[in-house]
Amino acid sequence: MYIKQKIYRKVLCSFLLWLLCQSLLFGQAESAKEIVISSVFEKYYNADDFKGIFRMLSPDMQKALPLVNCQEFLTKLKKEAGQIKIRKFIKHEKGFASYKTHFEKALFALNLAVDKDQKISGFLVKSFIEIPEIERNSTKMSLPFKGDWTVTWGGDSKELNYHVESKSQKNAFDFLMTDKTGKSFRTDGNSNEDFYAFGQYLFSPCDGEIVSVVDGIKENIIGEMNSFHIGGNVIILKTENNEYVVFCHLKHQSIQVKEGQKVLQGEALGQCGNTGRSSEPHLHFHVQNTENMNDAVGVKCYFDKIMVDGQLKTDYSPIKNERISQQ
Repeated sequence: MYIKQKIYRKVLCSFLLWLLCQSLLFGQAESAKEIVISSVFEKYYNADDFKGIFRMLSPDMQKALPLVNCQEFLTKLKKEAGQIKIRKFIKHEKGFASYKTHFEKALFALNLAVDKDQKISGFLVKSFIEIPEIERNSTKMSLPFKGDWTVTWGGDSKELNYHVESKSQKNAFDFLMTDKTGKSFRTDGNSNEDFYAFGQYLFSPCDGEIVSVVDGIKENIIGEMNSFHIGGNVIILKTENNEYVVFCHLKHQSIQVKEGQKVLQGEALGQCGNTGRSSEPHLHFHVQNTENMNDAVGVKCYFDKIMVDGQLKTDYSPIKNERISQQ
C-alpha cells in the first residue's frame, strides 16, 4: 500500500474517505439502542422475567418464537448456564451485536439483532470461541520473493508503518523493488509494466496449506485504487502452527495455487501486481492469528536468515527503508 510522493495528497484524501465509509458501514462500536436493549435483556433474564423478554421481541420474532417456546428455551438456558455475570460487546456479526457473556456455569456468545423500532429481531446463544493472540511467528519464514526489495512500510511505530493502527495488519509490510536511486520504475512510471516489482514471482515463505484465494481482480491504472476490493487478488496460507500468512495486490490471473492445496517453502504462488487498494505495483504481506480479517489480530513476522542493507540478519523483522534480500 505504498504511495508515490506526487500523488500523496490525492491518495491520503481517498484513504481518509474510505476509512470514514468503513466506520459508517461496518463500524464495530456498539450502538446506543444495542446498549439499552442488551442491558434490559440481561436484567429480565437474571430476574426470570421471560415474559418481559418476549415483549422485547419484534412481531415477526414473536411469531417465530411463541411465548411458550421462548420461556422453555430461556428456562433451559438458565438451568444449564445460570445467571449472567459479565457481558462484554465484542463485534458485529452478520447483523447481530455479539457479546462475550460469562454465565455462572458457562461462557457463551450472546448475539442480539435490534431493528429500527428497538425490538429484538433475532437472538442466538452459542459457544464462545476465543482465538488466542500470537505475539510472533514460530514458523521459520523465508522472504516471499527473490532479488533485492525495499521495505516501504514496516516496524512498530506509526512513523515507520501506518498499518499499526489496524488490528489485523498492525505488523504488516509493504515491499517494492527500487533501483540504486530509490526509484521504483524504469522510465516515467505511467504504466504497471514500467515498475520493477510488477510481474515478479512471489514464493511461499514456508510449508503450509492455501486456505483462501481471491483472483480475477483487474489491474489498477497507476495512481488509481480499487477500494471496493481492498486486497485485490489475495492468497492466505496457513502454517502448521496455525499462523495465517496474507499476500495482497497480486497480478490479475497470475495465481498458481488453489484453496486446499499443500505447498512447500519456496514454491511459486503467483506474481506481484497492482490490484485492490494499491497505487502502484508492490506486495502487501502480513501474518495474522486467524483466517478471517474481521476477527484477526496481527502477528509480528520475523524472517529466518536475510540480508539487510548488505548485512546478514538472523530471526529479523525488517523496518521501513531497509533494503532486503534472501540470504
